[in-house]
Amino acid sequence: MVAPMTWRRLVYSVYSPAITGVFTRISDRIFRARDRRGGSSVLLLAPLLAEDYPAPRHVSRPAGAQGTDGLCGHFQWMAEHVPAFRVPGTRIHILTSPDQFYQTMKARIKTAKRRVVMASLYLGTGQLEQELVDCMEEALRRSQENSDAPDLKVSILLDYTRGSRGQANSRTMLLPLLQRFVSQMRVSLYHTPDLRGLLRLLVPQRFNETIGVQHIKVYLFDDSFIISGANLSDSYFTNRQDRYVLLDNCSEVADFFSDLVEAVGDVSLQLQPDDSVTMLEGMVHPYNGNRQDFSAAARKRIMEVVNTAHVRQQLLNASEDSEDEDEGEGEGDTWVFPLVQMKPLGIQVDEQVTQRLLTDAGPASTVFLTSGYFNLTQAYMRLVLGAGARYRILTASPEVNGFFGAKGIAGAIPAAYTHIARQFYNQVCRLGQQERVQLHEYHRSQWTFHAKGLWYYLQGQDRPCLTLIGSPNFGYRSVHRDLEAQIAIVTVNEELQSQLQEEQEILYQRSSEVSGSTFERPDRHVKLWVKLVTPLIKNFF
Repeated sequence: MVAPMTWRRLVYSVYSPAITGVFTRISDRIFRARDRRGGSSVLLLAPLLAEDYPAPRHVSRPAGAQGTDGLCGHFQWMAEHVPAFRVPGTRIHILTSPDQFYQTMKARIKTAKRRVVMASLYLGTGQLEQELVDCMEEALRRSQENSDAPDLKVSILLDYTRGSRGQANSRTMLLPLLQRFVSQMRVSLYHTPDLRGLLRLLVPQRFNETIGVQHIKVYLFDDSFIISGANLSDSYFTNRQDRYVLLDNCSEVADFFSDLVEAVGDVSLQLQPDDSVTMLEGMVHPYNGNRQDFSAAARKRIMEVVNTAHVRQQLLNASEDSEDEDEGEGEGDTWVFPLVQMKPLGIQVDEQVTQRLLTDAGPASTVFLTSGYFNLTQAYMRLVLGAGARYRILTASPEVNGFFGAKGIAGAIPAAYTHIARQFYNQVCRLGQQERVQLHEYHRSQWTFHAKGLWYYLQGQDRPCLTLIGSPNFGYRSVHRDLEAQIAIVTVNEELQSQLQEEQEILYQRSSEVSGSTFERPDRHVKLWVKLVTPLIKNFF
């Protein structure tokens, strides 16, 4: 029996992403031409609901590309298009638990001497988050008192809409630090250029985050950093499973991500000690200024970082390859490729590399792919269903979905993901691909699941030689709406490969394979109204 949709709920749904999406689609067509002519449109809204899937851009493989050996050489084509950093695999460590992630951050902040750079969606307002802020205060106070670290700078990048939600929010958590350490502290709040005009006025808090956010998660301390999909909130420190990789004493990669966060910060709103926000002088405003001008200026600033690092690393790697000298133990056995995706700003590097990886996955390869929110773009789905590799896809079961038990419309989101998963599973069955493509669900009592990324096993290998780790979820939002960053780690270091294998196996050990009977269970029943609304809202979560 389908639950009745009351008039009150129907009216309230005007504020839901479904109606927002329809509104943006109509108004975008009306006003976009006007903005192109140089005038400021009444409102220029979010991208269209309908996905546009161009054929994957083919990236030519460099002739004679050299890696540390055949495994790294298999993926060396990435070095033609993104910066390639060669590091010892012994300096990369897989963190496995929320508490280890949290304790590592606190310890590294306390001992930082030059810089602390934190990029996240938001900073929570609980006791654990306050302890993290206290660590920053301790480090900043020490830097003023101790000549060993007189130049410590702390830079925080968060999303404007998520970081400003409610009376107590990320901004109020950081204001005391900003007021006390004015010359050493910077808080930048990125605001998507797609939330503007009437849309910005009409869409309430929380729902406005569906239009687009700053989603990069990088936590950097001097020359070391953690890249993750985890936010700075108490559940991510206790019982919300994610992935976390620590790159220890990798100065060149740390410099890149510090510069990247600084560049995004430069095109963001700057939090002031009185809780007001301003733009840097000469920068186009993200929602009051011209949409195209903002995106062009932001793209130029961010791509300066990417392109400069790309050229520098090409020259450095060519110089190292030309030298005939003995390398130290473990030297150069691992490559790190940073991948950036910022479609609202015209940057789509991660999308192109991910499509190439999925396209090249051969029949004897195995790809373990995980996302806390299983909502593959049509382009990625076509590649998974059309490729020869075996896929083992891990996603959240409804009870470990972060929206499980939420109030209002958000409480129906786990059911929407169930509906999307069932559609995907049915398609796999129609194509007779059940053996090659398997869907798994993560289960863990009193926990939620937020892990994302993939592990790539080449033919004949029992350990992964590549992983993707970072913020993207492989869904429409990650590709089209949000600012994302992850790294591809390619390694022949056996210890690191074993760490990656163990990480993957531990996550999958808590899962069960999905079958047709899974969706027939009473707790997997999806109400009719959820099925009807899901196609409208799936591009917003």
